[in-house]
Amino acid sequence: MRKITTFNSAGKLTALLFLITLFLTPCVIVNAGERGVLMKFGEVQNQILGEGLHLIIPVVNTVKKLSIRVQKQEISAEASSKDLQNVFTDVALNWHIIPQKVNVIFQEIGDEQNVVIRIINPAVAEVIKAVIAKYTAEEIITKRGEVKSGVDEALSTRLGSYHVAVDDISLVHVHFSERFDEAVEAKQIAEQEAKRAEFIALKATRQAEAKVNLAKGEAEANRLLRDGLTPEILQRQAIEKWNGKLPLIVSKEAPKFFNLSELLKFNGK
Repeated sequence: MRKITTFNSAGKLTALLFLITLFLTPCVIVNAGERGVLMKFGEVQNQILGEGLHLIIPVVNTVKKLSIRVQKQEISAEASSKDLQNVFTDVALNWHIIPQKVNVIFQEIGDEQNVVIRIINPAVAEVIKAVIAKYTAEEIITKRGEVKSGVDEALSTRLGSYHVAVDDISLVHVHFSERFDEAVEAKQIAEQEAKRAEFIALKATRQAEAKVNLAKGEAEANRLLRDGLTPEILQRQAIEKWNGKLPLIVSKEAPKFFNLSELLKFNGK
């Protein structure tokens, strides 16, 4: 009986010692895609805990885990173009916390939610306004790639100062006010009508030019033909067409045959 009691006491003591040891030397697991911010009595330390199992001193140390994976944030921003048109932009931003700076970010800003609310959203809104203001509404449409590059560069610089990296940014949807859309549509219709009128006018001009050129050609042909009909040619043509019979001239006097020499002389004049 004493042996059983002694054994039970020893087992309880062993379990107690194990719990005390476990309490005094707890461990923390940092999962894949995370970094651990180590704190000593609430003060952020320089050491950053990587993925895996880590032993810490209870009560003295605490650990805050932050994700370093790429995260997506969708933001709607409103801005004014260079020609004072309202521009509404839907932005999709892929970003991540720089792993080597998680302790600084947590100390200065907070966790991921604070990074989005306090840093990313205001930065995107301000950068969109600054870049859009450099372009007219028409240029925002025709130079969309250039606008995106400007936003990407400015936002990367701004967020980089807070130790946040920009992986990609997309201008998902860029649209304008209804009044501007109506004005653009009216302008396109007017341009099409103007092009149509220009085509009709050009066609009429070319037709008129063709008629003038044709008339000039006919006049030139007639002139060349007229200049080429010399008296000698006319006499030869008359002889070639003569059937050998002299024409009979009928007058008050007795009928007489026309003199051939007089005919040739007349044609030569």
